[in-house]
Amino acid sequence: MLDKESVLDEIFASDIDGILNTKPKITPAQNEDQRLVATFEEINSFIDENGNEPTRNMSDMHEAKLFSRLKGLREQADKMQQLKAYDRHKLFEVEDEVEINSIDDIFGGDDFGLLDDEEDIFTLTHVEKYDGNKAEADFVATREKCEEFEKYESLFTECQADLKDEKRKLVPSIERQLMVGTFCVLDGVLLYIAEIKHAKRGNSNKLNRRTLLVFENGTQSRMLLRSLGKRLKDKGKMVTSRDGEELANLNQISKEDKSTGYIYVLKSKSEDDRIKSKANLYKIGFSSTAIQERIKNAENEPTYLMAPVSLESAYETYNMNPHKLEQLLHRFFGNSCLDVDIQGHDGKIHRPREWFIAPIDVIESAIELIISGGIVNYQYDSESEQIMEKT
Repeated sequence: MLDKESVLDEIFASDIDGILNTKPKITPAQNEDQRLVATFEEINSFIDENGNEPTRNMSDMHEAKLFSRLKGLREQADKMQQLKAYDRHKLFEVEDEVEINSIDDIFGGDDFGLLDDEEDIFTLTHVEKYDGNKAEADFVATREKCEEFEKYESLFTECQADLKDEKRKLVPSIERQLMVGTFCVLDGVLLYIAEIKHAKRGNSNKLNRRTLLVFENGTQSRMLLRSLGKRLKDKGKMVTSRDGEELANLNQISKEDKSTGYIYVLKSKSEDDRIKSKANLYKIGFSSTAIQERIKNAENEPTYLMAPVSLESAYETYNMNPHKLEQLLHRFFGNSCLDVDIQGHDGKIHRPREWFIAPIDVIESAIELIISGGIVNYQYDSESEQIMEKT
């Protein structure tokens, strides 16, 4: 006998074209291709907002429906191929191919009668390509009324006055500088970061933080911090602190702050099998001068493995000792340090100690955790190549 969850899963999984979606539509009648894309975009929008795939959450029927539909799509190779151009979250890249054991399996999965058509079944017709602007508009629609807006209203008034008097300025946004109390402008609307939750590992296994953003128009959003950083980079600005205000945190920057150098992450272009064969091998280093100038002779220096390198990531440091930051990172990733002898042009043998085996996103997460002070609660596991909470 099937349980309640299994029955619901079956129903939702078979509803690939969104027939059970009873939300009133104001758009013209859609063809089969458009319904398929619209259903998939509903799943994409859920991930945009929540930072993870829908789960089998039976307390939230909408999420459970999306979970079952995604599961149903993954079981049909032709649907995955049709939706490949819209798969911006790479939902189909790691799934196994549908198992076909009989002719019935082939025709049983042909929900739209595509096998009866002489045209290429993988060609979508009369369907517009994914529009990033529309996705952004959909996200804006998910904001809700801020019930406690009166707590923040005076802050917006003061910030606007400071901007008018040039006590604050609009500057390009840098994600790692976003913190509680920061004002930003996104799509022309002033926002205030009221909360940043503790880091959690999402469906992609990357550390991320949920925020509470209060907007000047009286709405609020709980966007992920990484998503906010990306949106601000493309469509917004960050507001500086008030002139003359003492900065309580070293990674807030005003025009009086002094740059002390750069922490950089490099990848080797060496053809040496001992190096080339190691995935996720990166150098974490410090430079007080322009990074490109520092690495221009990399192929002649043992510290760069006697080979050209590419710059993967860089962080400019202000009001802090970058050597200490570099040392903390080396200590954090110490159990994954590269152990290899390199011969220089002088014939001497060198053993570089700044190369570590760790994915680039993990290294960037470690830098963010060090800057925020949260690194003390985590450790690096060299076997899984992931940052783990200390037990």
